[in-house]
Amino acid sequence: MGKVVSLRCIRCGRDYPPEDRFTGCEVCRAQGLAANLAPEYGPVSPAGLSREFDRAGPGLGRFAALLPVEEPVSLGEGATPLLHAPRLGARLGIDGLYLKDEGRNPTGSFKDRMAAVVVARAGDRGAGTVTVASSGNGGAALAAYAARAGLRCVVFTLAGAPPAMLAQMQSYGARLVATERPADRWQLMAYAVERWGWYPASNYVSPPVGGNPFGVEGYKTIAYEIARELGWGAPDHVVVPTCYGDGLWGIVRGFGELVRFGVIDRMPRVHAAEVFGSLKMALEAGREEPATVPGRPTVAISIGTSVSTYQALAALRAAGGSAEAVGDDREILRAQRELAGAEGLYAEPSAAVAVAAAGRLRARGVIRPGETVVCILTATGLKQPESLAGELGPVPVIGPDPGRLAEIFGERR
Repeated sequence: MGKVVSLRCIRCGRDYPPEDRFTGCEVCRAQGLAANLAPEYGPVSPAGLSREFDRAGPGLGRFAALLPVEEPVSLGEGATPLLHAPRLGARLGIDGLYLKDEGRNPTGSFKDRMAAVVVARAGDRGAGTVTVASSGNGGAALAAYAARAGLRCVVFTLAGAPPAMLAQMQSYGARLVATERPADRWQLMAYAVERWGWYPASNYVSPPVGGNPFGVEGYKTIAYEIARELGWGAPDHVVVPTCYGDGLWGIVRGFGELVRFGVIDRMPRVHAAEVFGSLKMALEAGREEPATVPGRPTVAISIGTSVSTYQALAALRAAGGSAEAVGDDREILRAQRELAGAEGLYAEPSAAVAVAAAGRLRARGVIRPGETVVCILTATGLKQPESLAGELGPVPVIGPDPGRLAEIFGERR
């Protein structure tokens, strides 16, 4: 395990004791900015890192030298495939397009990496209940890993969340409470954390600071796996579906560690694929904090926020990245269909936003010919099948009639 010696503010650099702090840096918050903390580790030997990372098999234990727990709780997460996507890449003008399919994780999303670490941390701290504010993926992941560890899980979710996600969370034994407004979840969750000692995995303060600093470390392992699959090299670009930026920050932090330890020689440019444009507006205006923009119902429910976080902005600036706002449901669903039809990967609409954003980045010349691009497909489409169902044609029902079959297929053999 990496020895955590402090929690450091990602904005002002102030160090705090390596104890659980979930509301970010108190100094920055007093200045009106919500900045998350990140674990700082004692000395790590670079020599053994790539050897440990090369250990076969799923589970995040092989990355323990750079994680804040001795042994993550495991359901076999990680080791998800990095797939070259030539047909979809040809449509987008990106020959070097790769897809990191996080839908192959045990509960079907990248959130399993967070849950493996945060549940282990909760267990180390003697917590009996873990909790999260989630529309689905985070709640399902936390519920499954809590069940694995024998802990209780309570999910504060939204009325109208996708039925498949609600069923998945409940199937793992989680207790669910739904609210009409997203912010109401945070108020209830804050009460439970502060009064009852429940251990939180996600943000619950406003303005949002981001997730549990220890749990966010689990997302670094996505960067480690990408670099390993590319022969210990870095792609030119990585495109990440982004809400509060936990995954984005973790991936950038992971690549940064690999550069610092000499495992790879450069940082890729990392871009945010968002819906409403909180990060895009902040970058264009040169703001230090994310912008609050109008929101509305979106098919990309997992990343549909009207305000992001400082950590997301910091990650983009550290990695020389940009933000693309893909707010049109039709464009998102088209990207979802193209991804499935061209490459056989059925991703959640929020994941497909990365593909749509990559196409826009190529059209604007941010991505240049010959460059290698990795899109992070954060979750499987089985989480939210009803969104695309309305866009698909009806299935013909016929009897044993060859003539009707020929009519349907136009006499094709």
